[in-house]
Amino acid sequence: MKTKEAKIVGQEQILKTRRKALKDIYIAKVSKNDSTTYTAESPVKFGRAISAKVTYKKAIDTTRSDDTIEEVIESDDGVEIEFEVNKLSPTQKALLRGATLNKGYLVNNTNDIAQEVAIGWRAKNTNGKYEFVWFYCGKFNSGWGEDYETEQEKVKTQTPKMKGTFYGREKDGNISVEVDENYISSSESEATAAIKNWFNSVQEPPTGH
Repeated sequence: MKTKEAKIVGQEQILKTRRKALKDIYIAKVSKNDSTTYTAESPVKFGRAISAKVTYKKAIDTTRSDDTIEEVIESDDGVEIEFEVNKLSPTQKALLRGATLNKGYLVNNTNDIAQEVAIGWRAKNTNGKYEFVWFYCGKFNSGWGEDYETEQEKVKTQTPKMKGTFYGREKDGNISVEVDENYISSSESEATAAIKNWFNSVQEPPTGH
């Protein structure tokens, strides 16, 4: 049966919707990440969202025998995330870069080490529903972009960009968690509750099956 918004194929809805917008980029400092424990501080909203780009990277190796490929071996090579917001405060820059903020001065030093953080956001679909995501562990240590340009007759603005690498947390290898509001069933109460408080804390997946 077809409707204006979806049709059923097998047991799953095929929706007539697409991702159209990005909103609410949050960062949380990771306070502990070891083989038994993962904890993150309260998330902080970072500017007004402009864009976010996520690239999953895989390393591929092959073994050969009998003049053909015997096996394809995959290994995780991290996730590259680049985001852009309208403005970062000195406090936010210090958090991401590992720089020092002292009496209003942001001091960037050659010995700075980027903080381990989690990042989350939500993306709106054309039907008004959202996709939600949290990436658990990463560092924005792949550089940042700051553009400066003289004022033109036609207004042109500059915005900060940050790029980093994210990876699986130590206790379970989880890289990220996602919830797509379009596909939550009535029985999935954990997911429904989670998206109502998505940015109150870095969200954990449910336990059990």
